[in-house]
Amino acid sequence: MNLKIRLALMNFLEFAAWGAYLTSMGTYLANIGMASEIGWFYAIQGVVSIFMPALMGIIADRWVPAQRLLGFCHLAAGLLMFGAAYEGMQGNNSMIFPFYTLSVAFYMPTLALSNSVAYTGLTRAGMDTVKDFPPIRVFGTVGFICMMWLVDLLGYQPNQNQFVASGIVSLILFLYSFTLPACAVSESHEQKSFVDALGLQAFSLFKQKKMAIFFIFSMLLGVSLQITNGFANPFITSFGSDPAYADTFGVQHANILISLSQMSETCCILLIPFFMKRYGIKNVMLIAMFAWVLRFGLFGLGNPGNGVWMFILSMIVYGVAFDFFNISGSLFVDKSTDEKLRSSAQGLFMLMTNGIGATVGTLSAQAVVNHFTDANGVTAWQECWYIFAGYALVVGVAFALMFRPKKEINE
Repeated sequence: MNLKIRLALMNFLEFAAWGAYLTSMGTYLANIGMASEIGWFYAIQGVVSIFMPALMGIIADRWVPAQRLLGFCHLAAGLLMFGAAYEGMQGNNSMIFPFYTLSVAFYMPTLALSNSVAYTGLTRAGMDTVKDFPPIRVFGTVGFICMMWLVDLLGYQPNQNQFVASGIVSLILFLYSFTLPACAVSESHEQKSFVDALGLQAFSLFKQKKMAIFFIFSMLLGVSLQITNGFANPFITSFGSDPAYADTFGVQHANILISLSQMSETCCILLIPFFMKRYGIKNVMLIAMFAWVLRFGLFGLGNPGNGVWMFILSMIVYGVAFDFFNISGSLFVDKSTDEKLRSSAQGLFMLMTNGIGATVGTLSAQAVVNHFTDANGVTAWQECWYIFAGYALVVGVAFALMFRPKKEINE
């Protein structure tokens, strides 16, 4: 089989395992009386992302080839996800979180391991990773969307079968990993230490005012990253209690509606070179920050009936909010740091955004939702979304006033 097709299939399965539950898990948890704990289920992804990818990266560098470790991690993640589903089926709700946490701990490192396998395979085949990898990576988003649709159409959004679907895909990828290009372990005696792999030495960049401000705001904006993943589905399906909206497409197929966000994400990647060249790094990041304001604000204003167009617009805006920040921010880090610190600086960027920021964000969002949920379990969602939008607005205005790079990065 053609190498690109093989790697595209790997990416399809990699993200399909995640897409099976990431956007619908909140609805399931609310359905079994665990609405007040949704934030913890999403926050734990950030917690394990702080150390597990680094740990598995060291193992892949020194002892176990990346493609083998990728498979073994998916085997463990899949079996543990089955365990979470079984506990949910048995009504042992207190045991769902431990199994889920362990599953996610093994899954999150595979995001980096799959990239390593792809880069190694392409490089050994004499291909240009910058040119040839992005079209391969797109199939990951396609896989994520396909699983969102499948879980929706099969009626798995409100039950534990979404975990079963994820486990099945992970086991398929475990088997498929035996066909992937071989990755050698390093024979060098200068392998990265755990501290190096975590990117901790990049904290020296905080001595530079410009970089310190950038990383702090990266963390503050990272707060927004997982909020809609955790709460958009429960929010939209909550309209089902109102007879005026119960039969609308959005309520009946919330996952399909939310999948427009991932479609927008795929398309918006193509816009970044134009915007970076024309407007520069600061303005592109500001566009992303104010896009988050729209993302949340439109949720607060819309409904699945005559206001569904605001939901759709919110999904489209998500692509700008997510891509313009993550990709332009990564580019800024690459261009603003010494070559010796670039890899660790990228690790620090991920730590601040997807680690600390996303963890604090989901737990804070959960606190807000809990505060606006009455004794009958009814949430005043509009107030919640306006608070999230207000937070994003404050961060955006503060960033505009405080972040002043001496040199704009337009390439």
